[in-house]
Amino acid sequence: MDKHHVGFKAAPGLIALALLSTVSNAAAQDASPDTDNAKKLGTVIVTGTRADNRTENSSLTPIDVVSAQALQQTGTTELSTALARIIPSISFPRPAASDTADSQRPVQLRGLAPDQVLVLVDGKRWHPGALLLTNGVLGRGSQAVDLNTIPIGAIDHIEVLRDGASAQYGSDAIAGVINVVLKKGAAGGEVDVSGGQYSAGDGRQWLGSASFGVPLNNDKGWIRFTLQDGNQDYTNRAEPNRTRAWEGTTQRFGDPAVKDHNLLLNAQYDIASGVELYAFGHYGNRNSVSPAFFRNVASSNSVPSLYPHGYLPLEHADSTDQSLVVGLRGKTDSGWRWDISGNYGGNRVSYATDNSVNRAFLHDFGYSPTAFHDGILRSTQQSLDVDIAKELSTSWLPNPVTLAFGAQYLRQTYKIEAGDLSSWYTGTSGVSGGAQGFGGFQPTDAGAYSRHDIAEYISLETNLTDRFGASASLRHEDYSDFGSTTSGALAGRFDFTDRFALRGSASTGFRAPSLAQQHYSYTSSLYYGTGNSLHLPAGIYNTGLVPVNSAVGQLLGAEPLEPEKSRNYTFGAVWNATDALNLSLDVYQITIDNRITLSSNLATTSPKVQAYLAAHGIRNSNYSGIAYFTNAVNTRTRGVDLVASYLSDFGDAGSLQSTLSYNYNKNKVIDIKPNPAILDQLGVNLKRIDRRDQYGLLADTTPRSKLILNEVYNIHRWSFDGTLTRYGSWVSYNSSTAALDQTFGAKWILDLAVNYTLNRWTFTLGGNNVLNTYPDHVIPANDNNGALPYSVFSPFGFNGAYVYGKVAYRW
Repeated sequence: MDKHHVGFKAAPGLIALALLSTVSNAAAQDASPDTDNAKKLGTVIVTGTRADNRTENSSLTPIDVVSAQALQQTGTTELSTALARIIPSISFPRPAASDTADSQRPVQLRGLAPDQVLVLVDGKRWHPGALLLTNGVLGRGSQAVDLNTIPIGAIDHIEVLRDGASAQYGSDAIAGVINVVLKKGAAGGEVDVSGGQYSAGDGRQWLGSASFGVPLNNDKGWIRFTLQDGNQDYTNRAEPNRTRAWEGTTQRFGDPAVKDHNLLLNAQYDIASGVELYAFGHYGNRNSVSPAFFRNVASSNSVPSLYPHGYLPLEHADSTDQSLVVGLRGKTDSGWRWDISGNYGGNRVSYATDNSVNRAFLHDFGYSPTAFHDGILRSTQQSLDVDIAKELSTSWLPNPVTLAFGAQYLRQTYKIEAGDLSSWYTGTSGVSGGAQGFGGFQPTDAGAYSRHDIAEYISLETNLTDRFGASASLRHEDYSDFGSTTSGALAGRFDFTDRFALRGSASTGFRAPSLAQQHYSYTSSLYYGTGNSLHLPAGIYNTGLVPVNSAVGQLLGAEPLEPEKSRNYTFGAVWNATDALNLSLDVYQITIDNRITLSSNLATTSPKVQAYLAAHGIRNSNYSGIAYFTNAVNTRTRGVDLVASYLSDFGDAGSLQSTLSYNYNKNKVIDIKPNPAILDQLGVNLKRIDRRDQYGLLADTTPRSKLILNEVYNIHRWSFDGTLTRYGSWVSYNSSTAALDQTFGAKWILDLAVNYTLNRWTFTLGGNNVLNTYPDHVIPANDNNGALPYSVFSPFGFNGAYVYGKVAYRW
């Protein structure tokens, strides 16, 4: 066994059996009720329901409530990483060496695309980032929300709805909803400082955070401030190139270097009896530096006159995030609850490359800059929301009916600004153009796009009997760029006893193709290994991502995008066996038609393709292949979620909170639309969807199973926290050659922390991945001659053990 690796293979059925055995043993123990646990079960939820009296324990659909304390106990400063360590159906890939995909890492729910989970903050739609994931990473083709822009210190709790919710919230809620609920009120505050580094000696991090409230005008209102500032050094797990070992380690392969600054304000003020003015806003800036691929002196992209020993281009992403929500809400004397709000959010990413060169510019003008401004991406979102609800009593139902209805106007924009001339210049000499590593956006890429959507919804929710609860929702949307759609949802729950209930739901959903997916245009240079979809020798090649309405895209089969349509079914059971033991089990199926994906890279280098393009006016493309977005596949997701928690109360000897959660999730491409006729005419190597996407990125490159066992033992001033996570096996598929596929084994990750509280101070010492577990090494055929020894698809990264300390002062 590799000394880095700890783990073994286990079938999902055996794990489920072990879980049930653990739960049965826990149920047999004696325990007394716990105040915190009872409070959790009694907390009113606001996600997936318009009623004002639903709790996590009485929810009609599966929902997880994650406290701020649970987030902080994970030992990470990243919100997405924290959620992935708590909820097994959430995954947070850590791509590396993929242009700047590591600067806005996406979160996934149930293995679906990052843009198929809707993110809300205090119930308001949060804006997506401007970055589009265009390389061979999990979430490829998505324009996702960047959860890590939200500082953990501002969060009261998070509600994760594991069910389709397009009928309640509109586009993007196919996999579910993550609703971040902010801290409120003037009371209480916290200041904390944390720092740590990886056992390999790199990746040093520090973060400072402060959160506090101030009362306004004799307690008529309040305003809360959360400030966060952090720094992260890069990590590097690259190894020397086998063919040029004398050069040492020249590649960087790991997490980027990041500087991060965030400010979040949340406020409320009583302006009249029963009327509140509320607002929350965020400003954040993140500057990250990611490596490209090393150009050695023997490569075709070498420039010995500038870099006699080769060079490693560095890609900078300067991301600025802004948002503001302002609204009025209240309740009339007759019981009507109303909420009117305006919502703005936007993200701007400015790209730059240094330690680089433009070889075409150097050839034509005799010199080249070594630093380049590559262009800017901007994405904005504005909405106006009106929400109205009331509990209506009827003579023919035993309980009130919650009637809710409302409307939303949503406007979205996307803009691409070209980089400096030297960043994208290609010339006509045939020498490779554009800044090496990340060529700039060209004037032909630039453009500004917008659309709007008008939506209306209505929902009904009640307990038809004292034991049978039900809800129904309907939502209509009308987008200016592709038309209208209607989604519906039904949910029900029957409580056989006060402790056992069955629940189920059925819904339809949709996701509108994003503006970026419709209009993004860019030429990038990537390393393509053996058996690549371009059918070229392993090396670095330029490929173009072209809009579906571009001339070259339409010539090679691109078609206007349509919305994705989904059908979601969930059935589960909730069992509170004792006051201390709580269990839930939910099985689900999600089918998605017209799934929007990036096509494979369609090679354009063959004489037949070149002649075809030239005959239609495309003569100088500066790339070896193209890709475009397409509704080419239908997918099916099936899985099960199991959550069990047990509280052991030992009196003066402390208490032990045990939580065991498990997710099994299988994604499968069940239908692929035929290739456009022109692709078949031009050659069998031109496949719209290759096997890497069909079997991997849309299916088995995310582990099918994930198990999390968390134990928190509290005694007097001490708290001990341990989390054991098992990531199931997963497969990395080659684009064209099955012999180059690789199965990566299951791994166990152990996180430990100890806390000591003295008055208002808390001191923490912890370690994540304390056993220093690494994923399996990549097989030699896929590791770029040893320079990239680990897979970018690893669900827990490949940085090894991380040790940290934290000091917090709370009042």
